[in-house]
Amino acid sequence: MGIKVEKFDQAALKKMGVFSWPIWTKEVSSFDWHYDQMEQCYFLEGKVTVETKDGEKVTFGKGDFVTFPVGLSCVWKVEQPVKKHYNFS
Repeated sequence: MGIKVEKFDQAALKKMGVFSWPIWTKEVSSFDWHYDQMEQCYFLEGKVTVETKDGEKVTFGKGDFVTFPVGLSCVWKVEQPVKKHYNFS
């Protein structure tokens, strides 16, 4: 499974409890990351391109609901400052 980017309306996001999840922010930067757990997140602000070790590039930002699979190793390139709700499971 790769990175999954979806769009949900506000009612669906509320039903999933997204707005009660913690918030994470990050300035423009680039860093390596590895997912030991699945992460789901909803972007309130920003723009990011993530490049996987397999060469896949995925860009997402404000209004996107993104799921990162367990075991994914990647590089985050934060192009515009990020503010997101996140949940690990």
